[in-house]
Amino acid sequence: MTAPLDLDLEVEAGDWQKTEIDAIEAAVIAALDGACDDGALWDENALPTDGTKDEGDGASLLSIAPVIEVGVRLSDDASVRVLNRDYRNKDKPTNVLSFAALESAEDADAFLMAPDMPLMLGDIVIARETCAREAVDQKKSLKNHLVHLAVHGTLHLVGYDHMVDDEAEEMEELERQILAGLGIDDPYAPIEDEPGL
Repeated sequence: MTAPLDLDLEVEAGDWQKTEIDAIEAAVIAALDGACDDGALWDENALPTDGTKDEGDGASLLSIAPVIEVGVRLSDDASVRVLNRDYRNKDKPTNVLSFAALESAEDADAFLMAPDMPLMLGDIVIARETCAREAVDQKKSLKNHLVHLAVHGTLHLVGYDHMVDDEAEEMEELERQILAGLGIDDPYAPIEDEPGL
């Protein structure tokens, strides 16, 4: 279980529905809990959570922080395109961008030097139009796709990545587990064509 979450969720642009916003908030919480259970942002020097003194049985920073801060901006293709161009040199919109505040083990260690401070994980930005197009193309509901992308973006904030096969497999498996807990099917399952008439 993670520390209390201070979620700064802002609708910047786009036609976002309350049910989508609520689902995204639940997805961020579920992703943080899943990452904590998986050992993300692990502190090997922290006191064990089970009362024993075994070395290496530390606690995740996600569980020992007084508060976890995450920003989520719900936006549109135009805004996300600018961010994607400026930060990733890709002049096109994308579905989700994550801007992690902790980019290394040293960043996480630095947090321990000020244990009364909130654990700032970073920001996620989601483009509604791109997500809507992808949901249609992938034959899934927009809400379920948004939840998947919120989980995906949150996992990036706590150190998961998919640049190499092993990391991608680990991240995708954790996403599947988190989404299953939210009642959402495997987002990486092959898209089945509708039977011909």
